[in-house]
Amino acid sequence: MLENLSLPVVLDSRVGSVTLRRASAEDLDSLMMLLSDDAVSAARGDVASETDRPAYLWALQQIISDPANELLLAIDEEQRVLGTMQLTRIPGMARRGIARLLVEAVRVQSDARSAGIGSAMIRWVTDVAAAALDVGLVQLTSDAVRTDAHRFYERLGFVASHVGFKYQLPSAAR
Repeated sequence: MLENLSLPVVLDSRVGSVTLRRASAEDLDSLMMLLSDDAVSAARGDVASETDRPAYLWALQQIISDPANELLLAIDEEQRVLGTMQLTRIPGMARRGIARLLVEAVRVQSDARSAGIGSAMIRWVTDVAAAALDVGLVQLTSDAVRTDAHRFYERLGFVASHVGFKYQLPSAAR
């Protein structure tokens, strides 16, 4: 279903144009570095360790091969990865059967934050991707410590309407 997204697409930011495109296995190093560039992710173990490469590659292959998922990258003219996000289309029964678009793992490279890249990515999701994927709701979660991110999403029209819960399985701890 996510093949309905017309990509790549050029987005405008305060530092010029960035291209939003699908991620591939060749982007693995850039994705690992982008995750490790985030303090919250790094505290959870995303430190771009070479020993973690097989786990990241497996996850990337799972996302790419799943038709309900897309892993997208925002790249600059020099092909440097500046941002990423994962989209998942979820069919639903609630709200009279509307489908939802889950936005997950939004990251922008630390030296590119506050340049409008994240805003351009999220606006593309709400203005273009949501319509192309025939969803009635765009949702996301944000770690409770990310107060700057909460203000960012609220500026873009998101409402903190729910309380989220997560349960970490002991077997998943690394």
